[in-house]
Amino acid sequence: MATVFLNGRFVDQAEARVSAFDAGLQHGVGLFETMLGGTTALDETWVFRLDEHLERLAGSARELGLSDQLRTQGLYDAVMETVARAGHARSRVRLTITAGDLNLLSAARDDETDGRTGAVEPTVLIVAQPATAYPEGMFERGVMAAVADARANPLSPFEGHKTLNYWWRLRELQAAGAKGAAEAIVLQVSNHLCGGCVSNVFVVKGGVLRTPIARGEESETAGQRGGEAAGEGAAPAAEGGVRRGAALPSPVLPGVTRNAILELAELRSIRVERRMLTIEDLLGADEVFLTNSGWGVLPVVAVEAHPIGAGKPGELTRALRGAWRRAIEGESE
Repeated sequence: MATVFLNGRFVDQAEARVSAFDAGLQHGVGLFETMLGGTTALDETWVFRLDEHLERLAGSARELGLSDQLRTQGLYDAVMETVARAGHARSRVRLTITAGDLNLLSAARDDETDGRTGAVEPTVLIVAQPATAYPEGMFERGVMAAVADARANPLSPFEGHKTLNYWWRLRELQAAGAKGAAEAIVLQVSNHLCGGCVSNVFVVKGGVLRTPIARGEESETAGQRGGEAAGEGAAPAAEGGVRRGAALPSPVLPGVTRNAILELAELRSIRVERRMLTIEDLLGADEVFLTNSGWGVLPVVAVEAHPIGAGKPGELTRALRGAWRRAIEGESE
């Protein structure tokens, strides 16, 4: 049974309904965050990196014009209370915000605000339910990933944000599942790597951990194209990691678990590179793994018929999965 918070109050799952005119339903205008949380044996509530999730949500709401007035402290309190009421040792928590019962295309203009529309009254929905119990074999043996047919468009201002438009991603996941794959790897229209349909991607080559440049990281790169060495005049590495080459805006989601893995790697003096990556980088990697809030670190041992490295989870992947699990346990102590 799910615990549901809807627009300021807790409701029974059967009564969790939104208006037929809600902008999320009518136009797909909305954002969401999926998080991992829980309640300890001492009845202490935790949500892994909740502040980062809310910061990303508020930033996307501003950039995409949904709202520049999201009250993150109120959302923080509501999420924590929802997880506490759910009472599960591990909860899958989803926070969804839409533009509410409003047609953005015909909203009344306000002459006193230079023609800008009035403040949006969003629909706020939080659901906490038992976290998915993934088979341990997925992590011990690794999984196969497919390559998606769809491509991510770096020129779309909505890419790299967790909007409600997940239909194409779910369709690709369904197609991947029909092939026996656990995830589908998405390429950009430039044929550079983007990530999984519901995950970020990492590749390991020669002990170096690499991941595609994410939205918001483009200005921190050296301005080199993927695969090229940083030349004269290149920008210095940031946070201990080399950042190379974003000729276009990035459609890659700045994943919260992705960021946690980058931090954990750098704490262990593992060389990190954020750069444009190609399918050759993926297929030629020693190790590949995927990250999201649900499974943490998921080893990939084959991309369709092509084995990755030795065809089993690598040492660096195992080490970072262990570090992530310890970080989760730290949140729940």
